Amino acid sequence: MADAAPRAILSAHHALIWLFVLVSASDGDMSDEELHEIGELAKTLPVFRGFEAESLPVVARECAAILSEPNGFGDVVGMVRDALPKPLRETAYALALDVAYADRPLTAEELRVLERVRETLELDRLIAAAIERTQAARYRLA
Repeated sequence: MADAAPRAILSAHHALIWLFVLVSASDGDMSDEELHEIGELAKTLPVFRGFEAESLPVVARECAAILSEPNGFGDVVGMVRDALPKPLRETAYALALDVAYADRPLTAEELRVLERVRETLELDRLIAAAIERTQAARYRLA
């Protein structure tokens, strides 16, 4: 069996969007709340400075197409890891949690995907726990 053609390296902006799509699609449904959150993050955060928000649907579709392939999940998460400099990986994980919490509560599928993302991004266990605790506190309902 021939190896698949190598894929292009993603920009950091595209890697973040792909991570958001990965997390959003993890429970089998990309909810309106999650899609809205992705759009808001891409339009408002400093990490997306220079990103053309109008390209968001195209970038998301590229990710979805790869996710539908055999080993798509592993390919996407690996490409995201390779595209993100280490200091940006913590930011990426925190923002992925924002997307996951958009239609709370977190599902078992989302938790499994977030665990794989955390491992693949090679996040320090204590830092990841601090990020998770912070995001849980931010999204706690009264």
